[in-house]
Amino acid sequence: MATTKAPAGSPRRRATLLCIALAQLMIVLDGTVVSIALPSVQRDLGISDGDRQWIITAYMLAFGGLLLLGGRIADHAGRRRTFLVALLGFAAASALGGAAANTEMLLLARALQGAFGALLGPSALALLTVTFTEPRDRAKAFGIWGAVSAAGGAVGLLAGGALTEYLDWRWCLYINVPIALIAAAGGYAVLTESRRSARARFDIPGVLLVTGGLVAIVYATGRAESDGWGSARVAGLLAAGAALLAAFAAVERRAPQPLLPPHVIADRTRGGAYLAIGLAVIGMFGAFLFMTYYMQVVQGYSPVRTGVAFLPMVMAVLVSAGGLAARLLPRVPPRMLIVPGMLLGASGLLWMLTLDTGTGYARGVLVTQLLLGLGAGLIMPTALDYATHGVGTDDSGVASATVNTAQQIGGSLGTALLNTIATTAAADHLAAHPASPAAAMVEGFATASAWGAGILLTGALLVAVLMNTPRPDREAAPSPAATPDPLPVHP
Repeated sequence: MATTKAPAGSPRRRATLLCIALAQLMIVLDGTVVSIALPSVQRDLGISDGDRQWIITAYMLAFGGLLLLGGRIADHAGRRRTFLVALLGFAAASALGGAAANTEMLLLARALQGAFGALLGPSALALLTVTFTEPRDRAKAFGIWGAVSAAGGAVGLLAGGALTEYLDWRWCLYINVPIALIAAAGGYAVLTESRRSARARFDIPGVLLVTGGLVAIVYATGRAESDGWGSARVAGLLAAGAALLAAFAAVERRAPQPLLPPHVIADRTRGGAYLAIGLAVIGMFGAFLFMTYYMQVVQGYSPVRTGVAFLPMVMAVLVSAGGLAARLLPRVPPRMLIVPGMLLGASGLLWMLTLDTGTGYARGVLVTQLLLGLGAGLIMPTALDYATHGVGTDDSGVASATVNTAQQIGGSLGTALLNTIATTAAADHLAAHPASPAAAMVEGFATASAWGAGILLTGALLVAVLMNTPRPDREAAPSPAATPDPLPVHP
């Protein structure tokens, strides 16, 4: 039977948003909750220092490399169906990882988590895009989505610390199972199916080229932390990844049904949104790592206390995304939110330069957290909204996958680049002041944060110049291209 769209604010629409937000929260949580547990995992399974990185890298490689394919699968197979299958697969992979008896079993589970995450992320965002189309309704939905995306990492640190300290590291993986099952049960009841209208015909050359290119770049950035950016392996992988992506771009121009249609990213508004997401994540992602080590290693905080100390940043994101951004999105041009958000984020990173080994929480890390949280809350909902805005339902999955790819590649590059800068600066300071290892670490964090602030300031300038999108027309009806297809509603 034909679908009748539930009115804005109806219980069905709220339930739909809750299910989608739960899925996104699980994906974001998984990016940080395991990081806190890593020392315990290493001790329990007897993993060497050289191999421990693979617990993170296995997930990143599968997730980052398969995102665009996952988005196109969602478009063809149906976003609701893909969403539900991905949730159940992610739950099964998490349970397998929690029960891991050895390193190989855990790495397999992490790779499976990444693969199902590459299906889940694009299908969830595509469902949000085709469900919420009216400007005010869409702004509220993306405000909540952006708050979950920006705050989920800090929530993961809190959850990871508590689970590791009071239960066991395995619960950092088991926790995904109830979240996924609740989201799947709710999604089965309330989500409406939508899919690409054209007959499925996968762009196999495009799949191979983009997957190989993204895997090479993600793997290279992961190796850069241990091998150095100048190593032959890292340089070769980066060059190979760039060459494969260039070949992918050439192939997509001639493919009859391209994996990533050029018009999706060539649009100035969407291109500016992808750029904003990528640069914001590159600049800000390292701050989580720096503040975590500053509080635990320099200040001596426990994992739980560290997680609690991140709560003000979570609240700042919620206020900024759920309050300011949601109210202003339908009223102002996107750069009027993204540019101030990047400036706030840059200010928070620059505040890291004032820290020393004796700086108190309120005068130091708290200020950085509030500025970063307010900035992220303005950037993420706005950029996520405009990254998928105006895309037809045929391409909403792959457009959503491009958003996730920008986040994933940005996070990988940002962590590797800024961590390398921090390590180098700390080593130089320690060579000059061998009696002050804690001060050397703080000096490294400050240097890397200054680079991160520079990236955000550059991003603010680029978005201000390139993203000249006018304020939305609040009275206009959603365009036909952005309206869900009239497909059956599943019970």
